[in-house]
Amino acid sequence: MPLPEDPPQAESDALPESPLSEPAAASEPTAEARLREREDLDLLFAELAQPGGETWARAETDILRIWSRSGSAAMDLLYKRGEAALDAGDTVTAIGHLTALTDHAPDFAAGWYLRSVAFYLDGDFGPAIADLGQVLRLEPRHFGALTQLGTILEELGDDRDALVAFRRSLKIHPHQQEAQDAVQRLERKLQGTDA
Repeated sequence: MPLPEDPPQAESDALPESPLSEPAAASEPTAEARLREREDLDLLFAELAQPGGETWARAETDILRIWSRSGSAAMDLLYKRGEAALDAGDTVTAIGHLTALTDHAPDFAAGWYLRSVAFYLDGDFGPAIADLGQVLRLEPRHFGALTQLGTILEELGDDRDALVAFRRSLKIHPHQQEAQDAVQRLERKLQGTDA
């Protein structure tokens, strides 16, 4: 037999919220904080893109610092554990931590990027490329993802698409020596074709 509905209560009769319960979004950045972060990133990317600029290294460091913050202490811990496992050469453990991270924080591009690196180091190029695609959907200016994509495509023998990825990365961050070297190498290799 179904239970009868509780009669409506006056607001003063309602139970007070537990002082131990926190709002679900307490650890999430506010919309205002996200907007401020986006504006900061826009300024930093403008600084980074200056070919003759002297402050690009600081801009790069600041961009990477902003990207590495998920807005959740628990997710940041998973990120750090994945990073530590990678540093120790334990790609399997890194992939485990980073998979938990991407499952729980699917909008955190840095988690997808770091997991793509782990897959790449494990020789698993398909999932690495898929994760890089997710990174670029979330943050199209992720120069590290573009450079990593170029590296994988070149290793797979897809020199034309690798060159496109490296060039796109250099438009965003023209100071990357690895990408500069790759463009020169691939242009020489593809010389004489319709590259």
